[in-house]
Amino acid sequence: MKIGLYFGSFNPIHVGHLIIANHVINTTNYDKIWFVVSPQNPLKPSNSLLNEYTRLHLVRLAIEDNPRFKVIDVEFNLPKPSYTIDTLTYLKEKYPSYSFAVILGSDSYQNLPKWKNYQTLINENELLVYERPGFPFNPHPFTPPSHTILLKGAPLLDISATSIRKLLGEGKSIQYLVSEKVREEINAAGYYKK
Repeated sequence: MKIGLYFGSFNPIHVGHLIIANHVINTTNYDKIWFVVSPQNPLKPSNSLLNEYTRLHLVRLAIEDNPRFKVIDVEFNLPKPSYTIDTLTYLKEKYPSYSFAVILGSDSYQNLPKWKNYQTLINENELLVYERPGFPFNPHPFTPPSHTILLKGAPLLDISATSIRKLLGEGKSIQYLVSEKVREEINAAGYYKK
């Protein structure tokens, strides 16, 4: 089984995330996408994060109708902040017959040298990279070319969780930016309102 791991805060999950995950399924030989909800990203401030169980629930709502998508809370039980290399080590031990790849945007790809044990990460794992607006893909000399797959033709939507939170804080509509079930849940619970 080949699993693409889509790490993120998903604060909240939006259609851009879902489109990228679907593009990976459509254009690679990976069988499933696991959304790995990170309780705390070491490179991002945590003060704007919705509770991790709430974010997990929103991801579950967003993907529940797609049998090739799964959300996992593995990082909830690992030391915080969450480091990709530690999560991968844990998952490889738990699922020795699976092979894993990390899905990441070209912006995160440029930041790889800041990641914990990044050399081990890139030498031992495949990277599935999609281009983000404003971050053209330039292969790093430190990344083995055989381990880096550029996801050509990935739809580039300039949607961010930050802009969605801003709209919600201003009392504006987020319709079409998130799945309808996620929008209904956010509105009903009043998440991200000032």
